[in-house]
Amino acid sequence: MKKNPIKISILLVLLNLCIILGDAFAAYEVNIISKTPPPCSFQWDASTGNIPSFDIKSKKKKKAKSRRNSGKVNYDSFRQYYEKAIKYFENRAFLSAARIFEELYPLAIGTPLGDTILFYFADSYFQNGDYQMAALQFREYTKRYPGSEKTELAYLNAIKSMYYNSPEYNLDQFVTTLAIEEVSMFIQQYPYSKYIDECNDILDALRDKLAKKEMEVVRMYYQMGHYEAAKIMAKNFLKTYSSPKFAPEVLAILVKNNFDFARKSVEQKKYFRYKDCFEAFEMLQQQYPESNFVVEVKKIANEANNQVKKIEEQKNKF
Repeated sequence: MKKNPIKISILLVLLNLCIILGDAFAAYEVNIISKTPPPCSFQWDASTGNIPSFDIKSKKKKKAKSRRNSGKVNYDSFRQYYEKAIKYFENRAFLSAARIFEELYPLAIGTPLGDTILFYFADSYFQNGDYQMAALQFREYTKRYPGSEKTELAYLNAIKSMYYNSPEYNLDQFVTTLAIEEVSMFIQQYPYSKYIDECNDILDALRDKLAKKEMEVVRMYYQMGHYEAAKIMAKNFLKTYSSPKFAPEVLAILVKNNFDFARKSVEQKKYFRYKDCFEAFEMLQQQYPESNFVVEVKKIANEANNQVKKIEEQKNKF
């Protein structure tokens, strides 16, 4: 049987490759073993077999020192920043104080300083004139610390903040309405509070703002010639607000409104509308006899009364 020379050549090539690769792997292994091991955070003592301890306390001290120097409030720097915030507050740098108190409070929750810091935080905004934030934080205080000696004052300051944040009468009065509800709740909760008189003054001022807005609506309807709407709004106003500050003027508008309404009405409706005019004047005269509006609309009322009598005379003829 003859040997194939091609096959023999291939086998020889493969054998040589195996020898070369084997030498390369052996050299690589020797090189790895002979290398110096990498440095370690601690060295093993071969003579004793013990691993020496390293200084944990020094590492903690360095870490704490690093935190203190980071400019952020943490447990280690808490006292330092608390005293700093108090100084800011006392020096009337209220915004700077508020920023620090805001960082201190999460760390103080559940500690004796928790309620004090939250009160200072809210009061910083209050003193700085940011009444929206002050109302929010004072109300938060009353919820978190209902039994604190400062809860009643915090509630009052929340009400004051809402009062100061209440917009002009011609704007949306949602905040005003909300403030009225809060004052009413305060009076119910603390009926013998030393702040009751102050709360009543705030309540009157808030109600006057709503009353003025409603009065301007009555005036607007009258000036636009919407006499029926003005009449309804005026009557609703008088049922809701009896304050002498605005009620006389609303009655005076009602007198003029009813008179003009009667003049522009069809004949069969004039009698009752002139009569409504004079009745509005009588109410004004009886309830607010000293008001300047009595003199202002008296002539109109007299004319309305004359028209009523005239129509009655004409009816009697038939």
